[in-house]
Amino acid sequence: MSKLSREKIHHLSKLILNALYKDDQVEFLDEPNEIRLTIVKAIDEEMKLYDQIDRKAREKITSQKKHIEEGSQEWEILYRKYYNEELSKLIKLSE
Repeated sequence: MSKLSREKIHHLSKLILNALYKDDQVEFLDEPNEIRLTIVKAIDEEMKLYDQIDRKAREKITSQKKHIEEGSQEWEILYRKYYNEELSKLIKLSE
């Protein structure tokens, strides 16, 4: 699972803020830096959710009776399956 560095998250927050500034339908009720920090926090929280999903998928694979070597085709298939299952659960909870 690839992680976003702090620099990338801050860069993304600036890009999002700039895109919002260009939208005439968006009205800002707070200082730009406060909004950018809120965007950073939202990205951080989203990344934590994906980390939890990753961890659960890996735990399911390691709990198999048979040892499955990470990086093998079988491991990759199971990882995608379990990751998608956990993601689906999260999506259903948020609806």
